[in-house]
Amino acid sequence: MDAGALKRTWSMAAACGDEVPLYFYSHLFVSHPELREMFPVSMAGQRDKLFAALGHIVSHADQIDQVGGFIGQLGRDHRRFSVEPEQYSMVGASFLATLQKYLGPEWTDDVAQTWAEAYGLIAKVMVVAAEEASDTTPPWWEGEVTAVERRSLDITVLEVRTAGGFEYSPGQSAAVEVPSLPRTWRYLSPANAPRPDGTIELHVQLIPGGLFSTAAVRRTKVGDTVRIGAPVGDQLTLQGQRDLLMVAGGTGLAPMASLVDEVRQQWSEHGDGPRVDLYHGARVPWNLYDQQRLTELASTEPWFRYHPVVSDDATFPGAKGYVGSVAAAHPEASRRLALVAGSTAMVGHTISELVAAGTPRSDIRYEDYAGVEDNSSATGEDQEEEYHEHR
Repeated sequence: MDAGALKRTWSMAAACGDEVPLYFYSHLFVSHPELREMFPVSMAGQRDKLFAALGHIVSHADQIDQVGGFIGQLGRDHRRFSVEPEQYSMVGASFLATLQKYLGPEWTDDVAQTWAEAYGLIAKVMVVAAEEASDTTPPWWEGEVTAVERRSLDITVLEVRTAGGFEYSPGQSAAVEVPSLPRTWRYLSPANAPRPDGTIELHVQLIPGGLFSTAAVRRTKVGDTVRIGAPVGDQLTLQGQRDLLMVAGGTGLAPMASLVDEVRQQWSEHGDGPRVDLYHGARVPWNLYDQQRLTELASTEPWFRYHPVVSDDATFPGAKGYVGSVAAAHPEASRRLALVAGSTAMVGHTISELVAAGTPRSDIRYEDYAGVEDNSSATGEDQEEEYHEHR
C-alpha cells in the first residue's frame, strides 16, 4: 500500500473545496436513493462530514495497527444506523468516483488500486467488528429522561435513566439521539461514574442555530425516550494511580466530572487514589455551571482541588485568561498526567501550553477522533456545533 500516494492525493482532493462533498452526496443518492433515509432530513449540518471522515481514515490505512481499535469501535457504534455490509461498498464506490473526478490525471491505475485496497481494509475492520458485537450487544440502548435542569443561560443538564446492559467507563462518550430530531446523533460524555440506578447526566451547551443542541435543550422533556449508542474512547479513562491534571473547557467538564466521581469512590473505598487538580474554563462566570458542587467537594476532599478560570470578564475574582495557560502554570504540571477535554482549538492551545511548561507530550491525553467524531456515517451533527466551548 502506497501510504504517500494516499496522503498526497487526499490533500489534493480536500483542497478542491465544498463542491467535492456535494458531488459525493449527489453521486451516492442518485446511485442508491434508498440510502437517503439513513441521513438527516436536513443535510445542512452534514455537509462534508462523511466524505472528510472517509478521506482521513482511509488515507491513514497504513496505520491500521495503531488505529485498528478505534476503527473497530466505530464499526460497532455505527450499528445504530442499521448499516448493512453491502452498503459499505455503495459508499465506497461513490467515494472513489468522487476522487477520480477531482484528481483528474493524478487518478492513475496505481492510485485507484491503492485507494480501493485501503478502503476495503477499513471497511472490513468495521464490518467484522460490527458483526461480532451484534452477538452480544444491541445497536443502541434506550433511556428515559428523568430530569431537565437549566444550569446557566446556555448549559442544560439532562438526567437519563438508561436501560439495563448499558455499561461505560468514566471518561468515555456515547452518541445520543433525542426524539425531536431523529437520525441526528451527537457524542456526549456521561458526567458521572456508573450508578446502581443506571442514571447518567448529560451536559449540553445551547448553540444558536445548532440543530442538536436546540432540540436537546428546548424540546426534550421529562418522560422522553432517548437512544444512546455504544460508548467509545479510552484516552480519558482512568488507568493507573498517577496524580492528575485535568483541563476542561465548557462542557468538556462532563468527562472530567465523571472521572472525579470515580476517583472519589476509590478514595472512599480504599483510602488512597490519585490526587486531582481540575481546571475548568469558561468565557463568563455563569458558565462555570458546576462551580458550587466542585467547590464544596474541594473543601471536603484533601485529594481534590478545583480551579475555575474565566477568560472574558475582567471583574471575575478568580483566575483569568485561557484555561490551558492557567493550568500549565501549576507547579506540578510537568509531573502530572494531563487529561484535556474541550473544543479542538482549546485542546490544541492547552497542549501547546503544557508542552512549553515542560509536560512530556506522552503525558498529555485527550480524545482525538481525527476528524471523524461521529462523522463517518449519517450522523447529521451540526458542523458549527463545537463539542465543547472554546476556552
